Amino acid sequence: MKAFMIERDIPGVGSMTGEELCGAAATSNAALAKLAPKVQWQHSYVTGDKTFCVYLAEDEEAIHEHARLSGFPASKITPVTGRIDPTTGDGQNSAS
Repeated sequence: MKAFMIERDIPGVGSMTGEELCGAAATSNAALAKLAPKVQWQHSYVTGDKTFCVYLAEDEEAIHEHARLSGFPASKITPVTGRIDPTTGDGQNSAS
């Protein structure tokens, strides 16, 4: 499985209530269940009019299929080529 960052343009998502976000997550989970094990949702960051989602997937096509089934756009899909954090600067966590 490869890691991907998915940018979704969803106007007003940052103003959604907890209940609305719960419903959106349930919709996404239903689509994921149909596609398992080809794609897995790790987590998402919610901003004003976008979400930034971290997924593991076999390929980009699996992410496009999730977008089609869920109704949530995959406005931009970027393969993740590595990860760093503060410990990388200490030599504790090599970039991977």
